[in-house]
Amino acid sequence: MAIDVKKLVVHYVDKKDDDTQIHLRNDEMAVNDKVAVFIEQLHHAYNGKPGKGYCAFSGDKNSVVASAMQSYRNSELGFWHMTEQASAVLKEELDKYAFNETGYLVFCHYQYVATDYMLIAMINIKEHYSITSELDLASSRHLDISRMQLAARIDLTAWDTQAEDNRYISFIKGRAGRKVADFFLDFLGCEEGIDPKQQSQVMLNAVEDYLSEQQFDKSEKDDLRKQVFDYCNDCVTTGEDANVGELSATLTKGDDNPFESFCKEQSYDLEESFPVDKKTVTSMVKFSGLGGGVSISFERKHLGERVMYNEATDTLVIKGIPPNLKDQLQRFMESED
Repeated sequence: MAIDVKKLVVHYVDKKDDDTQIHLRNDEMAVNDKVAVFIEQLHHAYNGKPGKGYCAFSGDKNSVVASAMQSYRNSELGFWHMTEQASAVLKEELDKYAFNETGYLVFCHYQYVATDYMLIAMINIKEHYSITSELDLASSRHLDISRMQLAARIDLTAWDTQAEDNRYISFIKGRAGRKVADFFLDFLGCEEGIDPKQQSQVMLNAVEDYLSEQQFDKSEKDDLRKQVFDYCNDCVTTGEDANVGELSATLTKGDDNPFESFCKEQSYDLEESFPVDKKTVTSMVKFSGLGGGVSISFERKHLGERVMYNEATDTLVIKGIPPNLKDQLQRFMESED
């Protein structure tokens, strides 16, 4: 599906030594094919970011960004002037934090699959190097889209129709120890709402309980877990919420006890739709762990067949070692001999 870009403005932010400078572009950027491709890449990169939080505008916090955005949507304020007001708030908030940020501040209003979005993102700069035809070293600067850490997206359609759900804004939680989540919540004037990790874990618990009650054999359970994971993974890729009704259609064989009814009967604290945390749902189909210099990962369906776990002796026995690992081990043993 194509991205329909409505408005785009890009400013430049430079913060060093507790001094934040924002260099404002003079006007909106003309929308053309290059802009459409850029925003499409940004949209998909944002969807693929793990560990996002969800929130809504709060009356108890700074409301400048929300008010400016609403004024723009009511045709009372131009898009560029909205970004100017929001950038001033960003400067105030950046000055409160110790981390430095240099990059381009992107404001974009676009439509994707009949949904209106407002994306606000800080895109850092990355140096790239190449060799010229004269064999000299040349450098160029590129936008580092894949590593953006400061970004939020407002679902304008949901803001209009489902504001009471308190999750029409998503944001990247950011790198550990940098309080990026707090910074962006304060900048937007938001309070965090639904927790994707918590909801994904409740869903996993409900699925496992349902599979146990239905008395499926191991192969059937593995197949159904894989189908649920594939559905959730698709939701992560597209940026859509998982829906209990659609999960029920994936899990239920016949109409005797559909998963949706099972969740209601057992009173799981599970929303009808919720954002998915990919790392949490991956545990449905894969076991993994690391520590003490050892890293192990294997598909859940192999437990009890190719992989045996002895709880008493705290050991794993693996039958059929991966060929590349086996080759390394054999070469090592030969060199030792």
